[in-house]
Amino acid sequence: MDELTIRDRFKQLYQVEADIVAYAPGRVNIIGDHTDYNDGFVLPAAIDMGTYVAAQKRDDLGINVIANDLNGVRVSFSLDAISFDEQVGWGHYVKGVIQALLSHFDSLDSPFSKPIDRTGTMQGCNLLISGNIPQGAGLSSSASLEIALIKAITQLYDLPMDGIGAALIGQQAENVYVGCNCGIMDQLISALGQDHQAMLLDCNDLSYRYVTIDESLQVLVINSNVQRQLVGSEYNDRREQCNQVAQFFNQSSLRHISIQELEAAEGDLPELLFKRARHVILESSRTLQAFEALALGDIAKMSQLMQDSHASLREDFEVTTAEVDYLVNCVSEVIGSHGGVRMTGGGFGGCVIALVPHGLVDAVTAVIERDYHRETGLKADIYSCSAKAGAFSA
Repeated sequence: MDELTIRDRFKQLYQVEADIVAYAPGRVNIIGDHTDYNDGFVLPAAIDMGTYVAAQKRDDLGINVIANDLNGVRVSFSLDAISFDEQVGWGHYVKGVIQALLSHFDSLDSPFSKPIDRTGTMQGCNLLISGNIPQGAGLSSSASLEIALIKAITQLYDLPMDGIGAALIGQQAENVYVGCNCGIMDQLISALGQDHQAMLLDCNDLSYRYVTIDESLQVLVINSNVQRQLVGSEYNDRREQCNQVAQFFNQSSLRHISIQELEAAEGDLPELLFKRARHVILESSRTLQAFEALALGDIAKMSQLMQDSHASLREDFEVTTAEVDYLVNCVSEVIGSHGGVRMTGGGFGGCVIALVPHGLVDAVTAVIERDYHRETGLKADIYSCSAKAGAFSA
């Protein structure tokens, strides 16, 4: 779907023209998984798959939402009566974003405890949502939806918003209202990605730098089609385990603990907690090294870093699956040190990212199509992606 198509669809469904159409990309994380909520470093890129939100103002407090890709399923509620229940599903993200927006702007503070003069601020709206990010694949369809919603609503009502502010609101929506204790990486890269570049993000202070992805490499995203649901998975458990180690060292996060300090305390920590922390601390270091390797065009170094990252996610953080491991092995056997491959995202299924020389893309595709279904009973989807600008990029 493109902007023209979603405008046409909006008019069919609501019998009026949309006032605003906003778009936000999904993301793939090249390296640096489970480091974001530990205040570490990540290296994501926004990709050319994402979410469109078409919006039209209302003169009341009603919110009507249609999910075009779910056979037109509708959710309706009022700004002064937002509630969360298990029957809504994807609608939690919409409600969470709107609740977070309401709490963000001072003029809209505490909307449920007292009447508010909403003149010239935010009122209701009709929304249509459509996207092409595979659900549950680890490409952050949720952050893409959140950032697209924030872009649409703030533009609709001329509310001041920048990329970092949008990312923080999206993260709040997911942490507080959806119930997934994600970091801020997904939302920030969806908001502030750049064409042809990856972003080195310091999740401690939200500073960031960009690096060009070598033009000799094609970004392949390979969906294992092992579906996962982070809210209902062990994702929150991993975060809690990391917090326990940080508390052991009287630190606010693992960012402030060196690998030497961790190794010195190995005998005093449960083995499981030691392994979780070792992954995070070394992964953050690998991410910094990967940024430098990309800047220097050192593909062999990048290959080794991605290989080490996947092994750590498999052995220490224990978030890969047999199917994802098999995909990584398949790709690695084809590209060797001429590219890199690893699991990407939260884990427990989802996607593999591969940086593949253009001349080996067909060979990688052929191996996966030949062997993956035979080995796992599943069919992998392969996407050739480009790094794209985010919703709030200049």
